[in-house]
Amino acid sequence: MGKTCQLVMGPAGSGKSTYCSTMVTHCQSMKRSIHLVNLDPAAEYFEYEPTIDIKNLITLEEVMQQLNYGPNGGLIYCLEYLLENLDWFENELQDYDDDNLIIDCPWWTVCIGWDTEYVEYIYWILNLYKTVPNFSLESCIPHLNVMTKMDLIDENDPELERFFSADTSLLLEDANASTRPDFHNLNQALVRLIDEYSMVNLIPLNIKDEDSIQYLLSHIDNAIQYGEDLEPKEVVDEIEDDE
Repeated sequence: MGKTCQLVMGPAGSGKSTYCSTMVTHCQSMKRSIHLVNLDPAAEYFEYEPTIDIKNLITLEEVMQQLNYGPNGGLIYCLEYLLENLDWFENELQDYDDDNLIIDCPWWTVCIGWDTEYVEYIYWILNLYKTVPNFSLESCIPHLNVMTKMDLIDENDPELERFFSADTSLLLEDANASTRPDFHNLNQALVRLIDEYSMVNLIPLNIKDEDSIQYLLSHIDNAIQYGEDLEPKEVVDEIEDDE
C-alpha cells in the first residue's frame, strides 16, 4: 500500500483531535492499520495514545520554563527544534513504512501560515509519504477561500477560471447519474450548501487592484453581515451638525 498520511490542520477548537480519534476508530473497525502522530508540544489529552509524540522530543512547558518564552514564541521554537531534529522524527517513522498515518498538527501552524520553515517541513513529509492535507473548520463559522498573489500571474489565463468557480450544475448532474432517485434531494441540498457557503469557490485577490480588494471585502461583509446591526443616521442629526 505504501506510505500515506493525513495532515490534519485548523484553528484551535475546530475539532482536529476529535476528527483524528474518529478516523482512528473507524479505520480500526475496518481492520485497517493506522497510527496517530501528535505534533503539538502543548497537547495534554488524547483519546488514543499517539504512536509518535513530539512531546518525547520537546514540550512547550519545558521551553517556557527554561528559555522564559511566552506561549507563541515557545511554539515557534518547538517547530524550529523539530526541523533541526528531523532525524529523530524519521527514526520514529521507520517502523510504519506501510501503514497509514494521521498527523494531528498544532493550531499554531495556522497562525504561522506557509512560513518558510513550515513549508520546509511540509516538503519533507511529501517526499516521504503520499500526503493529503486536511484543513478543519467548524461548520457554523462562515469562511472564504482566497487565492492570493494574483498580481504575479496572468489573470486572463483561461485555465484559471476553473479554480474560481465550481460548476455545481455539472456536479449535481454527475451525482444524480451515479445515485438512485431517492438520493437526488440530498444531492440537491449538498450542491446548494456548496453554493451558499462558498465551500469550493476561490476568490482571486490582486493586492495591486483596488477593485479586486473591494470584491473580496464585499464577500467578507456578506459573510459577517456587516452593517446590518448599524443604526441608520438621523437626517436631523446631519442638519444640526451642518449648523
